[in-house]
Amino acid sequence: MPKTMKQLPQDEKPYEKTLRFGTQALTDAELLAVILRTGAQGISALDLSKSVLNASAAPKGLLGLHHLTVNDLMKIHGIGKVKAIQIQCILELSRRIAKATHADGLRFEHPSTIADYYMEDFRHSGQEQIVLMMLNTRCKLLGEKVISKGTVSGSLISPREIFLEALHYQAVTIVLVHNHPSGDPTPSQDDIWLTRRVAQAGELIGIHLMDHVILGDHTYVSMREEKILCP
Repeated sequence: MPKTMKQLPQDEKPYEKTLRFGTQALTDAELLAVILRTGAQGISALDLSKSVLNASAAPKGLLGLHHLTVNDLMKIHGIGKVKAIQIQCILELSRRIAKATHADGLRFEHPSTIADYYMEDFRHSGQEQIVLMMLNTRCKLLGEKVISKGTVSGSLISPREIFLEALHYQAVTIVLVHNHPSGDPTPSQDDIWLTRRVAQAGELIGIHLMDHVILGDHTYVSMREEKILCP
């Protein structure tokens, strides 16, 4: 019969360990148990956390969590909709913190830097989406926003929406980034038309479209490098 959290020795309880030694002293399962707070009938929060960390076929552990959907998590005994959403939110929060920390030291001057920054986010995406990057005079990231999901059609993307967002962030330059789920980053005619349309609008209001980077599977195309977009 597994022990409940209350039955654990005092120095093995995650909350007490945190107070005495700090969060760095907790195992991955203990950290997750603190977030989940409760287990289920016949299973402690700690044992439930271990089940979650072993749920992915490969890889297991923390990296495996990124491969689990809400529906996958809800198949685990003791994980309902609320706990599944909590886990997904923690994963998204950790992803955003990591990206924000990483972005703080980057200057997005080169297409390779932009592609590397977004490649993992988009590589496993089954749908096309386009992100607007807003940069300052030093090419540091001020903010980003998904402006389209699904089939990216230039006719459905409004330059007005793009530049209202850019003005809100007081951006000097912007970059468009989007993925081709097929893995082939070759620009379509719609991609080229959208790029030129946004670039022309930007020149009128003084916000330069620096590039449009299209991501494929471990590869990318830069509209600037291909001379489709003038520097």
